[in-house]
Amino acid sequence: MNQAIRAKEVRVIGSDGEQIGVITREEALKLSTDANLDLVCISPNAAPPVCRIMDYGKFRYEQQRKQREARKNQKVLVTKEVRLSPTIDEHDFETKAKQTEKFLSKGDKVKVSIRFRARAITHSNIGRDVMNRFAERMNEFATVEAGARLEGRSMHMLLAPIKK
Repeated sequence: MNQAIRAKEVRVIGSDGEQIGVITREEALKLSTDANLDLVCISPNAAPPVCRIMDYGKFRYEQQRKQREARKNQKVLVTKEVRLSPTIDEHDFETKAKQTEKFLSKGDKVKVSIRFRARAITHSNIGRDVMNRFAERMNEFATVEAGARLEGRSMHMLLAPIKK
């Protein structure tokens, strides 16, 4: 901006958006100082470079305000985890289901996992049945984003809340 612009000729856009045209750098600097504003190079790679007469401090402030507003409107994505077992009892199953409903109602994703111990891994079909039953129980609150898959000694499934 201002004295840092090295091009001999620049295309100038006025403070209110009108095209002034291609003029020398010195003339453009004089126009900007007469208006008590800055000469800012918008497109340095163009031929000739495009510069704009503006209040650079105000421009930077507006940009920062927009970024702050965008960050404020962002939602941080949280993934909660619920662990089940292949031999889970009905009451424990319902307790885990209620806890998962709470997580989903807050808008969090839920990772449901079953850890197989010792020789239980040989009966992974029982774990898959528990996962399918859990997904069926949650179908009014969530959609299955990633189905049940076995990774090592654990089986995982990802549930995402239903958008309202």
